[in-house]
Amino acid sequence: MTPATTYAGRTLALFGLGGSGLATVRALIAGGAVVRAWDDSPESVARARDQGITTSDLRDADWSDFAALILAPGVPLTHPVPHWTVERAKAAGIPIIGDIELYCRERARIAPDAPFVAITGTNGKSTTTALIAHVLSQAGRDVQMGGNIGTAILSLAPPSPDRVHVIELSSFQIDLTPSLAPSIGVLLNITPDHLDRHGTMADYAGIKARLVARADLAIIGVDDTPSRAIAAELTGAVIRVHVGDETGSADLTAREAAVFAADGTPLADLTGIGTLRGAHNWQNAAVALAVVRALGVPPATIAAGLKSFPGLPHRMEEVGRRGRVLFVNDSKATNADSTEKALTAFHDVHWILGGKAKEGGIEPLAPLFGRVAHAYLIGAASDAFAATLDGVVPYTRCGTLDIATAMAAQAAAASEAPEPVVLLSPACASYDQFRSFEDRGDQFRALVRALG
Repeated sequence: MTPATTYAGRTLALFGLGGSGLATVRALIAGGAVVRAWDDSPESVARARDQGITTSDLRDADWSDFAALILAPGVPLTHPVPHWTVERAKAAGIPIIGDIELYCRERARIAPDAPFVAITGTNGKSTTTALIAHVLSQAGRDVQMGGNIGTAILSLAPPSPDRVHVIELSSFQIDLTPSLAPSIGVLLNITPDHLDRHGTMADYAGIKARLVARADLAIIGVDDTPSRAIAAELTGAVIRVHVGDETGSADLTAREAAVFAADGTPLADLTGIGTLRGAHNWQNAAVALAVVRALGVPPATIAAGLKSFPGLPHRMEEVGRRGRVLFVNDSKATNADSTEKALTAFHDVHWILGGKAKEGGIEPLAPLFGRVAHAYLIGAASDAFAATLDGVVPYTRCGTLDIATAMAAQAAAASEAPEPVVLLSPACASYDQFRSFEDRGDQFRALVRALG
């Protein structure tokens, strides 16, 4: 745990008693603060009480008593409308911050030079965060990984000069962190996302830009217009990463399953690393390479770390082979943009898709339909997806994941392709049939293992 001491002796309002909220309460109490914690969910309040946390209904509180509102990142700050606690805090004239801000203040107080790597982007941030942490761990470094991935930041060990914090940040978390100034800030990419929470694309990009604005070193993917503009405006140290065929257009270029310096010098070979398939993972690897080089990891250790990277569950996860057939769990692909990355990485795809559809459906994936041997439709989106695929891609309405997996496995085994792929990449939310995308991916993994 990192005790949050910067509010010692003061009283705080805290709203949001999920995992990070509970960790934040404990860290604040350990740091000497008095915390009035609440949640709109009675179940969350009861769970907090069961864990020994004192709760207090903030609707009945005198907000002039509070030094700040500590807000969970999932609670609306501005859009579609500010949460009622936000309105109360603004009326009382107190700051509204999150757990990442508490960490940043603690770092500034006890170890301002402690290595702090912060990673954001619309896509790829979890893989990049995990890859950076893995390579650093292989290099023998004391690494703490968390934030938007895995462990809440205040549950990690405190910052110190010989400990590296590798932290994934969502736009929601950045929005609650006014003093964010990492030693290395990573911006992978920006595409439209969470506009219901941020209002406009310009506002969303502006929030992402805050992560690199005050970083000692900014590492930015420059393949999209907003990220390229952000890189151009920075006056400090910047490493630009490009995925494409040219060299010399960026400090690092990822192409042909390899990473090159601007002068064409090969820096990393990704050939044969199944957990880093596809151009999107070339970018992730190039960015990770830039980070760990900046932190002094030698080339041989970097190469070994890339090769041994186990990947993340539910994101291009190779869950098994049956003869020539490869089974890939990409359940985290809950929209077309994410599924695009998976389809681009494979040929002769037996594609399992469907669930609760997002806006736009799978129409943006039409240029990749030639890679699909057959589609197996599940869930609520079956009718809509069948209409998009009709006459272009052969498909079967399977209804459920178990039927789709069995049919796809049988068809892939009969394929004459060198490596047929059964790919679960639903391009949909999971909530029509599953508790979460993790539940969906876990069930797929179990079904594959049951095949033998």
